[in-house]
Parts: sequence; structure tokens; C-alpha cells
Amino acid sequence: MNISPVALARIYEEDFKQDMAALKVLPPTVYMRVTDNIPQIISFIKTIIASGQAYATSQGNVYFDVKSWGKRYGVLTTIYPDTQDEVVGTDKRHGKDFALWKAAKPQELSWTSPWGKGRPGWHIECSTISSAVFGKQLDIHTGGIDLAFPHHENEIAQCEVYHQCEQWGNYFLHSGHLHVKGSQEKMSKSLKNFITIKDFLKKFSSDQFRMFCLRSRYSSGVEFSDDTMDDAKHLLQAISSFIRDANAYIKGQLVCDPVREDILWERLANTKVTVKAAFADDFDTSRAVAAIMDLIHHGNRQLKAVTKDAGSPRSSVVYGSIISYIEGFFNALGMSFGERQVALGGDNSAVLSNVIDELVRFRAKVRHYALALPEEADAVPMEGVVAAEGAKQEQKEKRQQLIQERKPLLEACDSLRGDLAAFGIHIKDRAAVSTWEIEEGGQVGQQTKKKS
Repeated sequence: MNISPVALARIYEEDFKQDMAALKVLPPTVYMRVTDNIPQIISFIKTIIASGQAYATSQGNVYFDVKSWGKRYGVLTTIYPDTQDEVVGTDKRHGKDFALWKAAKPQELSWTSPWGKGRPGWHIECSTISSAVFGKQLDIHTGGIDLAFPHHENEIAQCEVYHQCEQWGNYFLHSGHLHVKGSQEKMSKSLKNFITIKDFLKKFSSDQFRMFCLRSRYSSGVEFSDDTMDDAKHLLQAISSFIRDANAYIKGQLVCDPVREDILWERLANTKVTVKAAFADDFDTSRAVAAIMDLIHHGNRQLKAVTKDAGSPRSSVVYGSIISYIEGFFNALGMSFGERQVALGGDNSAVLSNVIDELVRFRAKVRHYALALPEEADAVPMEGVVAAEGAKQEQKEKRQQLIQERKPLLEACDSLRGDLAAFGIHIKDRAAVSTWEIEEGGQVGQQTKKKS
């Protein structure tokens, strides 16, 4: 491949940034590259050697002397240097000694150092760069569970020697593996059982992926399949549907029976307590999401649509508070459910939104007209029982005739709804309100239309 290693790395770096942006992952405050910090890494290694915890070999390698660090090595994973300590075919002093600097191999990218040309070891790169950014102590360190040993264990040893501190990292959050359904193996490039982010986003959205992750503890292994992703998708749809209906209720577009505000206020207060406790319990997102879905369940139970408005006062404040809390919860997790324009990109999204707007409004008028049949009770009273019975029969026949005449209009409305659903545009008719939502590239735009 006729391209320099640095140029190739930049290509993959930009590809990674694009994937993270597509997943709505916020960029880091600063990007740090190993290739930009080789002098700092060499200086870091020299300090560890000077402290007596590392040694250089005649072959140009530098190793961390694990035994010299004694029982302080292994504090994270309880793997101590006095076990499995065989040395075979290496210039190490002890089996668990790990490389800080590796001597150059033919055609391998290398840099000049006091120990000869070579490159940094895996662990020293992270220790040096994190120290350059955060100083002598790190509050929270994350990574996959497979990095706990040896990577994180070795990072701790290196940093505590360099900074001469008792505890370098306060908290280590280790995430579980992502498994493919039916397999005990983790999803990885080396096993060729992976799906790229770009391919994933052709079928699912970034919000669906976030909900998929939130359904399990970060520290637990999770199984990826169409079923688990569909489950996440249905949860998002349930949340969107509740927010849409609750907003319609607040605006007076959805007429319901009187609401038991005391019950909803109590449920909201209990949910807040449960969610706070769940996040305080090692970020138990699955329990937090379950509490939110329970709140939505009870909110939906009270949104019982009725055909006639009894003039009861609406409980807008409690539903507004519930919506605000739910949207705030998911916004903090990088997800949004508020009413918004169709997010298709470019300048055509607002136009498309308005077109669908008008189409749904026109369909609602047609449907309303087709369903607006005269009631039997609307017959004009006539003198005499026989005349009254005759008028009733005439009214009944007229209704049947209108039903047959207007049936094609209702069928056309149903057909339009089905045709639009094939394009991801979903229309929902209930009581005095019609709603629509469109899913395009995983993003949902929502509008509510009042029937005329």
C-alpha cells in the first residue's frame, strides 16, 4: 500500500470521528496522539528507570520490573508477581515484566531513544498521555473488562511509580463484552463476527443503540441481535407516543376523563427517587429506564380518550412536569424526544415536514367528513307513533346510504395511511386528534394535527 503509516492513521482517525458523530457521541476536549508525544513518553520511561522500577536490556528493550514493585502490583485485579513467573525465550528478568520500550523490528515504524531505535510499549502510551492531560491523579478510568489485566494494572503501576503517589486512579469502570446472539465470543474484528457502525446505522438509529445499551448494566455482557434491537426500538416508540399524546392532551387536542393528579404526582416523585438511587448504584441504567417506563405506563392509563368533552378541567401541569422530567432524563443521556422537524439533512427537511403536515390535515378533514353521520336521535319529531316510526326508518335508510357512499373515502384514508407507512411515515387516529411521525435514518419528527 503506497501510503505512509501516519497518513493511514489519519484516514482511520477521521473515519472514527465520523462514526462517533453519527452515534451522537460528544467529541473529547482534546485529541492526543502517541506519535505527537514520543519525547514525553521517553521522558516518562527514564523517570521510572531512575526510580529503580524498570531496566533496559542489551537488546534495546526496556521493561517494568514487576517484582521490584512488590505487593503494590496487582491492587486492581489481585494478580501478584509471585505467580506464574516463568521466563522462556525473552530478555525479561521475570515473566510478568512488561515492555515500556520495544526495540525496532525491520520495516517497523520507530523512533530514536537512549536505548536505540524502537517504539513505545502499549501501556506506557496511555500512562504518559493521561498524565500530560490530567496530572498525577485520575478520578474515573473506563474501558472494557478485558483491559483490567494487564493494561489497567500496568497503567496503575507505571503512574504510581512516576508520580510517587499511593493511588493514581480512584475508580475503574469496566464495561462488559458485546456478544453476538448465540455466541459466547465477544464481537471483535479479529474474530470477524462484527458489524461496522456505518452498516449498523443503515438499519438502526443512534438513539436505538443508546437504548439498547441502557437496557443493561454497563458492567454486564450484552447480547446483540435483531430481537434486542427491536426491543430498544419499541421502547423508544412507546416513549415518543406518550410524549406526543401528553402534549396533545395539554393543548386540548386530546379529550380525556378527569385525571387523578394526586396519583401522577406521587408516581413522578417516586420515579425521581428510584432513578437517583439507580444511578448512584454503579450507574444502574436498566433500573432507571424501567422506572421511567413505569411512570409512562401510569401516565398512559389516565390518558383515556373520550368522544365528548364533559367540560372537566385539564391537568396540564402534572403532565407537563412528567414530560419535562422524561425529556430531561433522556437528554442527559444524549437522546431527544421533543417535537421537532424531520431530520433528513439539508434544506429539504422543513419542506417535507410541511408537506406531510398538509397531507395529514387534508386526510383528517376527509376522514372527519366521512364519519360525520347524522344520529338517529337527530330526527325531527312528528305527530303520531306511525309517523315517528316512519321517520326513524327513513333516517336509518339515509344513514345506511351515506355509509355506503362515504365508505370509499374511509378506504382511501386507510390506503393512504398504509402507503405512507411503507415509507416510514406513520399516522395514528384517535378521538379528536390525528398524529404522525416519520422515521428516516433513525430520526423521528413529530407533529400533532387537530381535526377540523
